[in-house]
Amino acid sequence: MSSIQPNEVFALVDCNSFYCSCERVFNPTLKNKPIVVLSNNDGCMVSLSKEAKALGLKMGAPVHEWKELIKQHNIAVYSSNYTLYGDLSARVMQILREFSPEMEIYSIDEAFLSLRGMSDRDLTAYGTLIRDTVYQCTGIPVSIGIGATKVLAKAANRIAKKQALGVFDLSDPSIHDEVLSGFELTDIWGIARRSAEKLKRLGIHNAKELRDAPDATIRRVLTIVGRRLQDELRGIPCMGLELGAKEKKQIISSRSFGKLISEIELIEESIASHVTRAAEKLRNQGLIAHHMIVFLHTNPFLERDHQYYNQAVRTFMNGSDHTPEMIRLGIDGLREIYRDGFKFKKAGVILGEIRPKLHQQRSLFDPPNHNQLDVLMTTLDSMNRRFGTEIVKFASCGTKKHWQMRAELRSQRYTTNWDELLDIEL
Repeated sequence: MSSIQPNEVFALVDCNSFYCSCERVFNPTLKNKPIVVLSNNDGCMVSLSKEAKALGLKMGAPVHEWKELIKQHNIAVYSSNYTLYGDLSARVMQILREFSPEMEIYSIDEAFLSLRGMSDRDLTAYGTLIRDTVYQCTGIPVSIGIGATKVLAKAANRIAKKQALGVFDLSDPSIHDEVLSGFELTDIWGIARRSAEKLKRLGIHNAKELRDAPDATIRRVLTIVGRRLQDELRGIPCMGLELGAKEKKQIISSRSFGKLISEIELIEESIASHVTRAAEKLRNQGLIAHHMIVFLHTNPFLERDHQYYNQAVRTFMNGSDHTPEMIRLGIDGLREIYRDGFKFKKAGVILGEIRPKLHQQRSLFDPPNHNQLDVLMTTLDSMNRRFGTEIVKFASCGTKKHWQMRAELRSQRYTTNWDELLDIEL
């Protein structure tokens, strides 16, 4: 649900170098030290601290190309710890809800707040209060941009990141000309490189010139989406907060293997684990799925003769969120598409035709233990939430998980795993 009200004021709260900041929360020796967090299988750099960026490291670059620089400057390198990052994100979002009754979670490290009705307050001071509270309660530093539209709030946030205070208020129209004149086109939320090139050919080089360009020209070059962006730069809200949960069309659970795998038994374990994770997501959101795609493929960079990709579809007649049934059909689908003689790089599942469980149609052909399975799933989820992820799991998921992606440099899951709590020596 998107809502736009008169006299809107938006704040965009963005966590600074979020993954790196999460690593610092439980390791204070990392303060002011360059940090790199790697992607799945420890391949590319997906998060850099400002100190690492200052040394010239590039986001998305393969880490092996920068080994010498990393060693030279003693840069701390970590595997992605999504369990820790997700938990700290939830804590940040919970704190932000205390400062506004209306909030849109835009990503794992960003949220828009409505500050409507606060125009008589010192918004910079209010933003500073939000920033200080988040840091005090979670240890995560944030930057806050404030503006009359979401695009202006995004622009203000970009400025806030460069200031010591970490808060910038762009809600005053009298400063728009000066600020927007210094904004490159590709710095504007929603303007990609190709769109910027089209605008430059028309003599439009910055955000102010885009804002003041003829409406018909922008609509012709950037369609109606560009026209709305232009109005947003003028302080006219065209995008309200997405207050309701977005309707999911599918749930994907997949990971690259830590090494190339040919044994079907190991791939079956991975499919069972992916199905388990996807089914948990369904139940947590009160949803059911009506079909599942199981897919499997080799390394796409190998020679053509060594490549293979296939998928199988399995249907749940009346929809399902029951892990045992989904694992059984998932492994059945895998056995249909598996081919001996190939070394596989990745496998996973995609759940589709997702609908609310409340709308589930029952059938005379439902298994007689359907209600008992509901109780079993509720009990299993409750135990895993209370005692730790996968404290109770299905045997088909395996125990050693030799297929798992590489995460040799992962930090501890300090907030979600009893065995990885922080140790303090007195």
